[in-house]
Parts: sequence; structure tokens; C-alpha cells
Amino acid sequence: MNIKPLYDNVLVKRADPEERTAGGLFLPSSAQQKQVWGEVKAVGNGKALKNGELRAPSVTVGDRVLLAKWGGNEVSWEGEDYLILKESELLAVIG
Repeated sequence: MNIKPLYDNVLVKRADPEERTAGGLFLPSSAQQKQVWGEVKAVGNGKALKNGELRAPSVTVGDRVLLAKWGGNEVSWEGEDYLILKESELLAVIG
């Protein structure tokens, strides 16, 4: 991965949308919803505190995280779509 987030930013690959319903019906792309979870692909060095120290991030590369449906900044890199969010915008770590 050639992207290294700065400070307390986190790069997340959002999970692919569901293409079928629970009953097995195919959903058209216009009906597919954004997933509210994804995988952490890169993490910054941490949040800069007022005293000049860095607080280490709470997440690591490979963590599955819950995120807000409309949060973050969408970025395309080498044909893949990612989100860059502040660590504080992540809602939870899964598992």
C-alpha cells in the first residue's frame, strides 16, 4: 500500500455492498446500500496531543471496523475505492 495516512487518520476499504437479499433475490446496483463496516488498510502515527506527544492509534491494519454510513472522505487509488477518516469517526472494532 502506497498510502500512509497522517496523524490520526485511518484508511478503510469499505466492504462490498450486498448483491442479494436474504431470500436470494439479486439487487440492482441502484438498490444496493453502502456497507457500514470495512477493513483498516493503513493507519497514521497517532493523534498529536497539546504537549507535543503522539497518542498511539487504537486500531491496526487488518481490523474490521464499524463506521458511519456517510462519514469520511472517499478516495480512489489504483482502481480501488477507500475512505479516509479520523480515528474518532470510527464507531467500533468488530471481533
